[in-house]
Order: sequence, then structure tokens, then C-alpha cells
Amino acid sequence: MDTVIKTRLVAVVEIGSTGIRLLVAEISGTGQWKALDSAGKPVTLGRDVFTSGQISRESFLQCLSVLQNFRELLGGWGVANTDVQVIATSALRAARNRDVFVDRVRQETGFRLSIVEGIEENRLMYLAVRFALKQDLPQFWRANTMIIEIGGGSTEIMLLRRGKMVAAHSLRIGTIFIDQQARLAAGSVHSQERYLNENIRKTLGFLNDEMDLAHVRTFVVIGSDTRIAAGLIGTELNEQCRIIDRDAFIDLVKKVQNYNIEECVQKLHISYAEAEGFVPGILVYKRFLEQTHAARVVVPNVSIREGILIDLARGVDPELQEEFFSQIIASAVNLGRKYHYDETHNRHVAGLCTVLFDALVHEHGMNRRERMMLEVAASLHDIGMFIQSASHQKHGQYIVANSEIFGLHRDELEVIANVIRYHRGAPPLQTDIEYIALQREDRILVLKMAAILRVADALDRGHSQQIRHITVERKSKTVVLHTQGNYDLSLEYIGLEEKAGLFQDVYGYKVVLT
Repeated sequence: MDTVIKTRLVAVVEIGSTGIRLLVAEISGTGQWKALDSAGKPVTLGRDVFTSGQISRESFLQCLSVLQNFRELLGGWGVANTDVQVIATSALRAARNRDVFVDRVRQETGFRLSIVEGIEENRLMYLAVRFALKQDLPQFWRANTMIIEIGGGSTEIMLLRRGKMVAAHSLRIGTIFIDQQARLAAGSVHSQERYLNENIRKTLGFLNDEMDLAHVRTFVVIGSDTRIAAGLIGTELNEQCRIIDRDAFIDLVKKVQNYNIEECVQKLHISYAEAEGFVPGILVYKRFLEQTHAARVVVPNVSIREGILIDLARGVDPELQEEFFSQIIASAVNLGRKYHYDETHNRHVAGLCTVLFDALVHEHGMNRRERMMLEVAASLHDIGMFIQSASHQKHGQYIVANSEIFGLHRDELEVIANVIRYHRGAPPLQTDIEYIALQREDRILVLKMAAILRVADALDRGHSQQIRHITVERKSKTVVLHTQGNYDLSLEYIGLEEKAGLFQDVYGYKVVLT
């Protein structure tokens, strides 16, 4: 008897700074998908928000009209409301009246709109790039890579060292900002380039601190501006990706940088909406490309919408999930290196944390993602030493809470920062604002993770990694940690006396080291 493979129709609607775009796809029961339809309409959200700080009444009504039209189109396809993902990016993130906008969209169209954080944009972008490149660009997996997308209101950047994530950033540099500055200076190319150089110089400085951009060999760019360029001068890598020679790309930028919007429309045969941000966009790409030694510009024909489709199609793919977790840990480790932390100690403690976590699943009830969050917290627990040894747990909390780590949402970073805060010293108090501000479930997570981290940290109190392996035995009132080897464990015993109290309070077990 043949097995019937079920399919379903889904749609992704993206509300961006310069337009609203729709993608309809069919997802098979095997986790494969194919695009069936797409549509897009220009909007002026970005110009409103980045000029006045909020969405104007005119843009409000324009967006609602477009969304209502898309609702009708999706009705024709028979896409259920529950299978429509509606997201918004940088413009709505920055709008003062975004909550009113989200509510009005739900009331008028039935769409439940979610606003995507910049770091989540990076994750979805990475998913889309992996999908587009497949195995057709081997150097992406083994050479140093920059992935960059320049939108109307923000620029998303990821740095990978030999395929492993070094850093991910969402920067407030976009084509609308650049165009506004050029208009203020009478639209001259010189003023545009000067604005770019001044704003990008600082960005290049901290990016080079994380990874020397001169060692970047693969330069991957996402966005309509480079897709236009790839259509003009690129060659096909596969059906989802084109390649542009470095010198050819730079020559094209030099050729068009003096074009006004009307000339872009006439000479490049693109729409007015595409032409508005084209020159500012490729100028920024050129500026970043010139910092690298990449011989080619890689242009995947994908967007954040394809990233969401991959998420929907694959669901919880264990293999993909583990790869993402490893990229998150790699990003955390590189944040620690930026602050010159004791990597050997921090990673050793992280390893001990995972052993304790795995042995005590019944006691703590946390899931695989929370295991990864604990590993991140342990990998960075002493990062505050960069500022000062005394109260380094508080300094570490501040650093992590104000940093970006690939793949982690802001609320997850807050949990991790609090775990770092309480890996030593007094347990949480009702007067600790950052802790009390968390949701109740997150406060419980902090206690569970901090209790495990304190025990793991105590087992390397001397930063000498004497205890390399432990086995965990649960008894009625104790958790016994068995070690291998004949070492002087006096420091570790002292560490447990100092730090295991929270574990006993949270889990009800006394910790014994043998």
C-alpha cells in the first residue's frame, strides 16, 4: 500500500522598511518545499519611522490596504490563517506606535503580526544562505566568511571563521538613512560617501576586533540591490545563487554611483521603488567588500522569508538544531575571547555543567535548548574579569546583557546574564531589579541553571582542570560526584562548601565529592 505524503500551503508576509512582500509555498510531508507565488508592494514605513520616529497615518492606511489585498490573495490560494506567518523588521522595531499598529493589523486583517529582533533576522538569514549555497560553494564551510544584508533601516552582519560563527550583529545602517543624509547635503556622491565612511569606520573597527576582515575569503550578500547587480553582471552558481567577480562588482558601483533615481530606472530597467535605495545599498556593499580579500561576491536569491519557510518545513530537525547550537556556542566563545577571558577554565566548567545537566534531567526538567543556554552561561561566567575581579559576576551580567550572540533572543540573553550574575555571591534578592523583571518561569530557570553552574565552577576552583571527568550518583538525600585520579582536591572541597548551598536549596540534595 502506497504511503500518502500530505502537503500543506503556507505563506510568509514580511513588512519591511521599504515594502511588504508575500511568499506562498507548498510544504510536503518530507520537509521539502517549493514556492508557488510571490507578490510585493512598496510602502514608506522606513521614511516615516526614521524621520519622525513613528508610522504616519498615511503609511498606516497604506499598509492596511496592502495587507487586506494579500489576505484576499491568500484566500484564493486557500491558505488557512494558522498557516500564515506575518513578520515585521527594523522599521516597526523602531516605531513608537508599533503596538497600536500590531493591534490594528490584527483587528483589520486577522493577521497576527510578530516583530523580529535583529539577531533573529541573522538566524533566518543564515538558514536561507545555507539552503541557497547547498554544497556548491565548499569554501563557505571551511574559509572565513562575511554574510551581510543591507536593508532600508538596518544592516545584518555575520562573521564565520572556517564555518563556525564568530559574531552576529544588527547595525543601524540602512539605505534610507544614507539617502536622507545625501538629500540633506544636496544629494552629492561625495557627501554620501563621506557619511558612509564616517558611519562604517567604527563598525569596521569592532568587526576587525572579532575577526581580521582581511582574512575573509567568502563574501556573501543578500538583498534586492545585489540581486539586481547579479542579474546584470553575475554568472549562475546554481538555481538559487549567482556569483559576481570582485573587480566587476567594484567597476559597476563606480559606474552607477553618480546615477540619480530616474537614471537607475531608465538605464538599469528597474522599478522606481528598487531604484530609490539601489545606489546607497551597493555603495555600502562595496565599502565592506574592499575590507576583505574575497575574489567574488556570492549573491543568494533568498531572503528572510525563505528562512522562515525552512523553519516551517523542517520543524525540529535534530541535525540542524545541533548545528545551530554549536554555532551559538561558537559565537559565545568568541565574545569571551573579545574580553580576554580564561577560555580554558570557562569551557571546562561548561563541560562539567553539561555532565551534571544530563545526569539530573529528572530533577531539573529542562529541555535541550535550555541545556545550550546553560552551556553559554558557563562558557562566559567569568567574562566580567575583564573589568574587575571583585564583583565580576555583576560586570559579566552587564557585558552579556548588552551584547549580541548569534541565535539567542533578547529574553534568552537576559536569562543567561542573570545566571552569570548568580554564579557566585549572594542568591537573588527581591531588590535585584534585573532578576525581578524576568517572568516567573525565567526566574526559576535562572535558579536551576545558576545552582548547577555554581557546583561546576566549584569543581575547578583552582582553574587547574584537575577534575577532568565526573560520574554522578543520586542517593536519597545526596548527589555524589565521583572523580577519577589521585589529586589534592582540597580547593574543590572548599569551593563546594562555599557554592553548593544554592543547589541544595533548589533541588533538595546535598552535593558530596568523592
